Amino acid sequence: MSARASAIAEEALERAQSSPALTNYPTIYAGFIAKGIPEEQIVPRVNVFTFHAWKAKGRSVKKGEHGVRIVTYIPCDRKERDPSNGEVKIVSGRRPKGCTVFHISQTQPTPPRSTAFVPHYTDDDPEYRQGFQEE
Repeated sequence: MSARASAIAEEALERAQSSPALTNYPTIYAGFIAKGIPEEQIVPRVNVFTFHAWKAKGRSVKKGEHGVRIVTYIPCDRKERDPSNGEVKIVSGRRPKGCTVFHISQTQPTPPRSTAFVPHYTDDDPEYRQGFQEE
């Protein structure tokens, strides 16, 4: 995973685990119960996370899985110009953003990436040329 992708995943995991809001819990429970997951196996912020949060935990969402759509609020800054003196101020706030969460049963451990060297054969390599020699 690249450094930027890793940073995005870590931020998503940190946000998911630290947010005190409970507003999405009914949606999460209803969505996963409708998918056949028993209520006692659904524990938001423990085994229900976004795609990027699962990546940070070393897991990946299985191909073809569909999660539950929720609305979360993310921090953002915007510039505002003061009409009285024209000074630009940065105002912090939060804005809604839709995202999808997945249950742990919809994920699998991410296998480590192989860093093995794959040889590249060229014209001056005897093994490469041997494959083209006529017998």
